[in-house]
Amino acid sequence: MSISKTRQTLVDMARQLFAKKGLENTTMNDIAMASGKGRRTLYTYFKSKEDIYFAVIESELERLSDKMDEVAMRKIRPQEKIIELIYTHLSMIKETVMRNGNLRAAFFRNIWMVEKVRKNFDEDEIELFRKVYSEGVAQGEFDIDSVELVADITHYCIKGLEVPYICGRLGHGMTPETSKPLVAKFVYGALGKLTAK
Repeated sequence: MSISKTRQTLVDMARQLFAKKGLENTTMNDIAMASGKGRRTLYTYFKSKEDIYFAVIESELERLSDKMDEVAMRKIRPQEKIIELIYTHLSMIKETVMRNGNLRAAFFRNIWMVEKVRKNFDEDEIELFRKVYSEGVAQGEFDIDSVELVADITHYCIKGLEVPYICGRLGHGMTPETSKPLVAKFVYGALGKLTAK
């Protein structure tokens, strides 16, 4: 098994154990045994349980990043792309947190630890928004004076909505289908276009 496959196996098994037993109740020995690898192999890749926890978060963020890239590559108008990126970000974060069971509590409790790990993801996401906004400006869809500033604001607004969205306090009782037109109206207004063409 290659180095990258062995490492990924350890990360996948750690995620499953963290989700089932919680971060605090999972030991490095549990991870080594469940993955069929020895403790020496585990410690070759990770110095501590915190290291493997960071790797689990990075792996989950890579899934989100890949999904965001897919949306950005779609052949749809920049206005639609922005709305899809917002909903993809929020729904993928929620799915990630919900599918990880007991890891949810650790995620919320260790939010500042998570922040350190997601720095690269955040930078990539801001760059993705910059590209879509630049595309929209070039096509005359957006009236934006500073693409950089609007991309930063969009990213941090969405990030601030994560916890309310995950907890079901955002758009309570609404489906994405019913909320998207309202979100689109708000976003298009902020971008200098009140309605889609």
